[in-house]
Amino acid sequence: MTTPVTACILIIGNEILSGRTQDINLNHIATTLGEWGIAVREARVIPDVAQVIIDAIKSTRSQFDYIFTTGGIGPTHDDITAECVARAFDVDLIQDQTIAERIQQRPAPEEIMESRLLMARVPKGATLIDNPTGGPQGFVMHNVYVMAGIPRIMQGMLSTLAGQLKTGPVVKSRSIRAYLGESEISKTLGAIQAQFLELDIGSYPFAHEQRYGTTLVIRGIDQAAIESAAQAIMAAVSAAGQTPEDLGPGQ
Repeated sequence: MTTPVTACILIIGNEILSGRTQDINLNHIATTLGEWGIAVREARVIPDVAQVIIDAIKSTRSQFDYIFTTGGIGPTHDDITAECVARAFDVDLIQDQTIAERIQQRPAPEEIMESRLLMARVPKGATLIDNPTGGPQGFVMHNVYVMAGIPRIMQGMLSTLAGQLKTGPVVKSRSIRAYLGESEISKTLGAIQAQFLELDIGSYPFAHEQRYGTTLVIRGIDQAAIESAAQAIMAAVSAAGQTPEDLGPGQ
């Protein structure tokens, strides 16, 4: 069996937890990594609290192949991610000259420049993640990838990692729409899942064109197994008196 490559996403920011800012980074990172063959197995939203960030990095970096963080690398007092990564790895926090030079290309009064240069701080030994927008770069410390929280900037940073990471098999999906309640097919679905333990089979209720039903989603890396499970599910839907709708892959 092929060993999967796994990731954990740490979304850092009080503004996310308060509900003031709606996170869209998780969806983009998980979708992109999935297309690359990296399975996101866990995601956490944590506050701008130093010990919480440090503990989260320490507890996850050995559990997953990659840790991706967003948020907390700006120029304000609560942007403490770089400092916390340095503390998690027990190294000094230093000013990276490459980032500093990029920041200094935009003239500013001394006080403002001093604040901006806080974004040039990285843990000693880190390497940089390019920022195609032209702003300060992110950084990598071992298997921890630290990126901006602003979606446009984060997406640019993530795009530069394409082809650079260890990857595994790409997870494929197949969806079937059934105008049945979950309870009407749950027993049969459980039996099908037991036959295909290498797959993940989920059911998701919906309302469509004033009708209620369930979307049945099959996910896995074995295309033949996915096809067999899909045929079994469609047969089960038909046996329950409804016509299944095969939505195809990636739905």
